[in-house]
Amino acid sequence: MQITVRVVLVAMLALAAPASRAADTYPARPIRVIVPVPPAGPTDTVARIFSQKLTEAWGQQVVVDNRSGAGGNIGMGIAAHAAGDGYTVLFVSSSLMVNPGLYKTIPYDPYKSFKPVSNLAASTHVFFVHPSQPVKTLHEMLEAVKKDPSYGNVATPGVGTLPHLSVYLLALSANVKLVTVPYAGGGPSIAAVVGNQVPFGCQAIPPVTAHIQAGRVRALALTSAKRLALVPEVPTMAELGFKGQEAETITAMLVPADTPDAIVKRLHAEAVRIMALPDVKQRMADLGAEIVPSTPQEFSALIKSEVTRWTKVIKDAGIPAN
Repeated sequence: MQITVRVVLVAMLALAAPASRAADTYPARPIRVIVPVPPAGPTDTVARIFSQKLTEAWGQQVVVDNRSGAGGNIGMGIAAHAAGDGYTVLFVSSSLMVNPGLYKTIPYDPYKSFKPVSNLAASTHVFFVHPSQPVKTLHEMLEAVKKDPSYGNVATPGVGTLPHLSVYLLALSANVKLVTVPYAGGGPSIAAVVGNQVPFGCQAIPPVTAHIQAGRVRALALTSAKRLALVPEVPTMAELGFKGQEAETITAMLVPADTPDAIVKRLHAEAVRIMALPDVKQRMADLGAEIVPSTPQEFSALIKSEVTRWTKVIKDAGIPAN
């Protein structure tokens, strides 16, 4: 009996040894950061800031790999099936939690395909308009749409993003027809409004901030619980009479499910350290993003609650599955 137990213990230690050695020498080569959206959006912005800091700290290149398409499903699917060796890291937006309720099939399981590392940042959404448009407030926008439904086109960063759903929620609350015009990411959707190709937009605020400050777009309302110091003149949806419209797009980090816990722990420690750096905190503040690092366990609980929440919103709004 003792011999059998000893054999089992030796076998278990032998299996654990490769993972332990891998964690001890990690990172020994460049790391790929998959971002399932195009450049210039909030998720991409945070991923690039983080990757640069990690490159500086670890002495290994941390390279951002934008794999956009299908509401983020393409990039998330690639990451879900990547080797769990710590050399593939996934940065996601809230699409991770929205897509299970929005698509008939997705190439990942939000609970089983990944190990959560940390939530990193949260960004309120902003409704905005090209400055040549005559409307100055959200109510004026809605009144204009009621008079002329063709005026109700709203650019969003894509199907499955929370700004996309925020437009649906506003349309339901105001009893008007708003037509979402989904683009392949935050950058293209903002460019459509800046270029006056689409009159209105709804987007997480970080990539819109510079355009608001430069007068290239006019902000109408925020989906945050309170006003932002960055744009103190912009009211919240609740202030304008639209209750229950609060929503934030998160940026968070995960790794493939079979990544060793030791590597997850090390990545989490770096996440907490990097997001606390004074220059990173200032950059996030300048963009209008809130730093919200979490433990892997807290992020796992958030994923479960948000999947449930947004699946219900999608069902209640009658949004067809793709």
